[in-house]
Amino acid sequence: AAPAAAASRGGRGGGRGGRLRWLAGDHHIHTQFSPDGMYRVDDQVRNGTRFGLDWMVITDHGNENHSRIGVEKVNPEIRAARETYDETLVFQGLEWNIPAAEHGTVFVHPGADEVRVLKQFETDYDGSVNGASGNSPANEALAIAGLDFLAEQVRRRTVRDALMLANHPARQGVDSPHEIRAWRDAQPRIAVGFEGAPGHQAAGIPAPHGQGSGRGYYTGSPGPNSFPGYPAESYRTWGGFDWMTATVGGLWDSLLAEGKPWWITANSDSHVNYADTSTRPEGSDFDGNGFHGDPVYAGSGLNLGAGDFWPGQYSRTHVGAHDFSYAAVMDGIRAGRIWVDHGGLIAGLDAQLRGGGRSVTLGDTLLVRRGTRVELKIKIALAAIPNWANFVPRLARVDVIRGAVTGAAADRDTFHAPDTRVVKSWEVNETSGTVTFTYDLGRVSEPAYVRLRGTDGRRSQPGLNGSDVDPAGPALDVEGDADPWEDLWFYSNPIWVLPE
Repeated sequence: AAPAAAASRGGRGGGRGGRLRWLAGDHHIHTQFSPDGMYRVDDQVRNGTRFGLDWMVITDHGNENHSRIGVEKVNPEIRAARETYDETLVFQGLEWNIPAAEHGTVFVHPGADEVRVLKQFETDYDGSVNGASGNSPANEALAIAGLDFLAEQVRRRTVRDALMLANHPARQGVDSPHEIRAWRDAQPRIAVGFEGAPGHQAAGIPAPHGQGSGRGYYTGSPGPNSFPGYPAESYRTWGGFDWMTATVGGLWDSLLAEGKPWWITANSDSHVNYADTSTRPEGSDFDGNGFHGDPVYAGSGLNLGAGDFWPGQYSRTHVGAHDFSYAAVMDGIRAGRIWVDHGGLIAGLDAQLRGGGRSVTLGDTLLVRRGTRVELKIKIALAAIPNWANFVPRLARVDVIRGAVTGAAADRDTFHAPDTRVVKSWEVNETSGTVTFTYDLGRVSEPAYVRLRGTDGRRSQPGLNGSDVDPAGPALDVEGDADPWEDLWFYSNPIWVLPE
């Protein structure tokens, strides 16, 4: 039972869903202060607000130029956006080149020292800035030192809070299971999760209406720094989701089976957006200025070769917050009160695990007497208005995934959870209003967790671990034929039950 208690310590007690405000956001957004970005901060925040987001994180790429001048120069633009769009919370962060690994979002609570802390973090701990990208124990240790630095800034109250989320973790295969576990275990209040679904989803729109690439630009193969245990299928998305999340009984479930918090998110990774009409101006001196000039009208029609959506246009991370504030969003993320969706598949989700006169929601742990009957109550608000592709999505099926909590993994590089499987599925016949479901966990005598998944039902196949584990999971996305609007899913973070 001890490992599951760690999950309880990771949350703040979600309580009943009615006490929460579900705020939609995006923690991975680039601007003209990234070498491969284009838009002003105002452009991204204005459009994110238009597409229904409540919070956003500006995460320009970590590099020598950004650490030298970019962190300071973007800050006035972020502060201006906070004033202009007072209905939207705008965090400053950066995309960290994690030493010995891939990328990650790092962001802090706004305050007088936000620039100073981010600048020092990037200067001292960015893998690109410090020539520490390759696999080595020293580089892995530098990543942990970076997380320790962030934790120390919070402890000293230099910044009120800081978080790290790993980005597109399976894209290059360089985030090994033991590295993910090391980040989580070193600073569990800082390193809290990874992208369950990457950005760049518009890259999958088939030609001639899109570039016909892979969703998330997951089109690669193993490289010299890739973890050798990952299968070929891990370098592709599955229903738009990262293999680590999409595989029932896979890497994410192996982390959850330890009873320790590790959450999923979804976002845009917006750089250059699909069907936009603007471009970078000629003559921008990014190296000298630290940013590209403001985008200009291209005069060449819609950019159908771009691979990104605007923030909120397709991917959304919904965070259960106790109020509308920066602190409440960060608390909600840390507590795992998160569900994610693509294409506006559903309008709302309330999941409650109940037993022994108690009830908890996503990310929390239900503590009950051994042998108590426990049930999962699910309420889903169906989509009622057209999404940004101009159709009303229809939810076709909801799945409950259940796993046993088996304790800390003896093999830190394992990515299997053999006791996790889809235990219940419901077909959804309604097309409007709210649908409710109940899953009876029975009389619980061992620690376990449950998580939710739903689909529009257009593309499915048996999961990688077999049809007895996942009979109708997301399908492998085929490069050149993976229209993101034709394959919509939602996922929730888990809820644990711990019998005592």
